[in-house]
Amino acid sequence: MSEELPAQDASAHVADASFAEITLRRRGRIRRYLFEHPRVMDAVVVLCYSLLALPTFVGAISDGKWLASVLLVAIAAILFFRHRFQLSVTAGVAILEVAVTLLYPWGSNVSAGLWFALYEVAVSRPRTFALTILGAASLPLTLVYLFMWISPVVPSGAEQVPENFHLISNITAAVSIVLSNLIATGIGISVRQRREHESEIRAWAARTARLGSVTERNRIAREMHDVVAHSLTVMVSLSDGAAVVVKKDPARAGEVLGELSRTGRTALADMRRVLGVLRDDSGGPAPLEPTVSAHDLSKLLDGFRTAGLPVHYSHTGPALPEDTAFQLTVYRIVQESLTNVLRYGRSLGQVDVQIVREGDLVTIEVRDDGKGSLEPGTEQAALGTGQGIAGMRERAGIYAGSVDAGPGPKGGWRVRAELTWNGDKGKT
Repeated sequence: MSEELPAQDASAHVADASFAEITLRRRGRIRRYLFEHPRVMDAVVVLCYSLLALPTFVGAISDGKWLASVLLVAIAAILFFRHRFQLSVTAGVAILEVAVTLLYPWGSNVSAGLWFALYEVAVSRPRTFALTILGAASLPLTLVYLFMWISPVVPSGAEQVPENFHLISNITAAVSIVLSNLIATGIGISVRQRREHESEIRAWAARTARLGSVTERNRIAREMHDVVAHSLTVMVSLSDGAAVVVKKDPARAGEVLGELSRTGRTALADMRRVLGVLRDDSGGPAPLEPTVSAHDLSKLLDGFRTAGLPVHYSHTGPALPEDTAFQLTVYRIVQESLTNVLRYGRSLGQVDVQIVREGDLVTIEVRDDGKGSLEPGTEQAALGTGQGIAGMRERAGIYAGSVDAGPGPKGGWRVRAELTWNGDKGKT
């Protein structure tokens, strides 16, 4: 039985899966296969160690050191379990390496088993812990070579061993053990850091996807508020007006009812388009472009006039920028302001809508001369949600703007919004 993921978790899951797919592609076919099949990788490690230990294995048998050969086989066998038992395998290999060295000090694969064991510890454990294990695992074998009574390397063809050759060769062997183990641990630490980095990027991608989902949902919420609040307010006013004039002027009532029908259809179309980002039954890409623009201001104002508002509109300065998002912001601020006037205004004589553009500054002002207007968001304004003005301020903030709403100097209500447009200069 499967459960459907929430939208935010689903988007994060998709981002995480996409990044994981990219990471796998970067590894290549062979590395990807070995990464997905750790047992095969363990077998490859055993094979590599066996090849490195083969000369020592053959030499030990030739010299009658059968126990050393058996211990080499034991090292190869326990390396197969290095993924599951990192510390136990490392300790076992360290002990067996010492035993092999004591039995057959002329081996060519000295500490090779520790390379693979220490690498696995460094990949799976923190760096400090891995370095501590490196020191603990390297110390016994290093001490054996430093204090070994014979030299592991004998100059070929030399009748007499040079002075201090035994000490120098032992020190060289001990340093080689430490350096080779350090290199193996360093490679493991590097791989671990790369994986942690990839994990951090994957987490960042998931957080970004969740943030994008939240942002889009907030956009949908704002759009739905504007569509529903405006449309329902206009439709209520139109229906009330039609009820009043239906007996006195049936023709006028028919026009009002027609406008009521058109407003309802427009609202329904806008809602479907806004919600299209959540679901698209056609299977195509969901429409993300704004549902309206500033070019629709005339239709918006006509709708409010039909609903009974005495709207007067004026535009000063150059035309608004062609940017659809900016035009939508202007449209929504005007729409919300007029919706509040229609909803709360009383005894209205005139409603002025003025848009002024001066360079980068666009000023929107909507004021009415109503008497006894109710402030949006108060208890008396029961039809309101209190989110309209906050939504306008949020929209204006996108363009470094502000919204001031309150009683006008001569009564009524005034909304003044200022937006800054820098798109023509290549920045917003």
